[in-house]
Amino acid sequence: KMAATAGAGAAAAAAGLWSEVNRCGQNGDFARALKSVNKILQINKDDVTALQCKVVCLIQNGNFKEALGVINTHTKVLTSDVIAFEKAYCEYRLNRIESALKTIQSASQQTDKLKELYGQVLYRLERYDDCLAAYRDLIRNSQDEYEEERKTNLSAVVAAQSTWEKVVPEDLGLREATYELCYNSACALIGQGKLNEAMKKLQKAEELCRQSLSEDSDVTEEDIEAELAIIHGQMAYIMQLQGRTEDALQLYNQIIKLKPTDVGLLAVIANNIITINKDQNVFDSKKKVKLTNAEGVEHKLSKKQLQAIEFNKALLAMYTNQADQCRKLSASLQSQSPEHLLPVLIQAAQLCREKQHAKAVGLLQDFADQHPASAAEIKLTMAQLKIAQGSVTKACMILRSIEELQHKPGMVSALVTMYSHEEDIDSAIEVFTQAIQWYQQYQARTNYGCCVFQPKSPVHLSLIREAANFKLKHGRKKEAISDLEELWKQNPKDVHTLAQLISAYSLVDPEKAKVLSKHLPSSDTMSLKVDVDALENSHGATYVRKKAGKLTGDNQQKEQGQGEVKKKKKKKKGKLPKNYDPKVTPDPERWLPMRERSYYRGRKKGKKKDQVGKGTQGSTTTGTSELDASRTASSPPTSPRPGSGAAVSATSNVIPPRHQKPAGAPATKKKQQQKKKKGAKGGW
Repeated sequence: KMAATAGAGAAAAAAGLWSEVNRCGQNGDFARALKSVNKILQINKDDVTALQCKVVCLIQNGNFKEALGVINTHTKVLTSDVIAFEKAYCEYRLNRIESALKTIQSASQQTDKLKELYGQVLYRLERYDDCLAAYRDLIRNSQDEYEEERKTNLSAVVAAQSTWEKVVPEDLGLREATYELCYNSACALIGQGKLNEAMKKLQKAEELCRQSLSEDSDVTEEDIEAELAIIHGQMAYIMQLQGRTEDALQLYNQIIKLKPTDVGLLAVIANNIITINKDQNVFDSKKKVKLTNAEGVEHKLSKKQLQAIEFNKALLAMYTNQADQCRKLSASLQSQSPEHLLPVLIQAAQLCREKQHAKAVGLLQDFADQHPASAAEIKLTMAQLKIAQGSVTKACMILRSIEELQHKPGMVSALVTMYSHEEDIDSAIEVFTQAIQWYQQYQARTNYGCCVFQPKSPVHLSLIREAANFKLKHGRKKEAISDLEELWKQNPKDVHTLAQLISAYSLVDPEKAKVLSKHLPSSDTMSLKVDVDALENSHGATYVRKKAGKLTGDNQQKEQGQGEVKKKKKKKKGKLPKNYDPKVTPDPERWLPMRERSYYRGRKKGKKKDQVGKGTQGSTTTGTSELDASRTASSPPTSPRPGSGAAVSATSNVIPPRHQKPAGAPATKKKQQQKKKKGAKGGW
């Protein structure tokens, strides 16, 4: 009876605890619900429902690792059929994506929840084709309030295909009513290179986002800006692709100042800023690279995004002269992607910075031998290194070894230019010959079995013409003649080619040139119908005819009788001074400088100023007789006129020769130059 009473009490307690769990679950208080579930498990540790509730409470509280531990501990009770979704979800949130996929695939029954999670897992594994099929199936077979979210995920898959796999996205017919759908559509357009259209979509997404969030009174402006950060980040990326790096950099920095919680967004923005800085502003790049090392970044970005960030870290290490770090990062990248070209190019660039050019060329040659698919790009880099070393001939040999590029016009032009620089004309002509032969063989293969004559391709004819011009320039007239004859044969109406051919024959065989000149069209057929009047009156014409109405009187007769008469320039009348008086005779000495005129008296200055500092120490500039005030009235003027022989008295205070002024000189030696006014004549 006591055992039965105890059992009844435990059942009553369990019932009360279940009521508590139910109430807490409805209120969202999963921490309190977990306490009640633990009490139930103390009563019955193998209660399947209690264990399931405990796992759900732990998941709701974010304790995914502990929840997975409970599942793995009670595998006998919590079988895959019972707890498959919860287990897969915990593995997904713990970034154990492969394990989550196995758990989903091993489930006996594929519920709608498992299918939703399956689509998310496939997206994280970058299996976009399977993911697209999974979401299409979900949208087709589900009808609930989560349809908009499924369409958003579907558009995200299409955007990823367009961006990372360069797949042309199909029109899903989704109505872009939310900013998430507009954003994903813009990402798909970026993948196709339609940057202007993508920018318009992003602007629409920004507008929809503001409208949607502003309806909630609890959302602040800071919350709206934080939500818009990812949209602004894509806008800045488009600006960077369009070459508007200053605008992009400004927008990137604005986003970083907001300090968004999305470490993936911060890592992408920091990486893009580093690519803008390149080898400049290295200090800022070293600060930004720390954002790419944040915890959890590897789970937020795609493999190609992570790879691009690692490449940029290696390049930054090279620019900051961290040679060991650069080699370490590039070697790690090469081990992860053995066929990728960029790690090898970074290693070669680092060796070149260390002046080890031969080692860099050897490294590139080894990679080209191991990976023939990338040999062309590698050999182009090797040729560039040889040119930098001054080994132009070796660079030409490397370029000519790239069979798939030998016949390309750009390659032919580069080789001919390089050989001409080295004055190796024979090799340059050989390059032309090989390219022309390649096009002849290609055309023969293309026209095999055809009876209709097909003319040579424009590229082929262009190469022949360039070869002929090159040979004429370097004196290979006979070889040039054969090329020109081939061109003329292809187009007998080509007057330009015929003229070149006649010009070449005139230097070798004048008689042949005369014969060919008969094929030139007559001057009548070559006359151009030109409206002379319209040409003369056109904008920019150097000669404008005079209108007939302006030719009157004597001028008209002169033009009719004498032809062109040179116009005489009219002399301008000189301007007279304002104070000119025709009744007064002009000064005959007006053409002489003022100091050379007979009536020049010198400048009037203070006596003391003229006398101080004009001689040796203790001497005076004038005789004692000149200082006698009683004799000043009858004394003659001290400044004789020019031309008069003024005698110097031989007294004890005579000025030495080195301090003596020339006769008739003014008191000071300073001469002020005054600019002559235009048209004015001095001396009146």
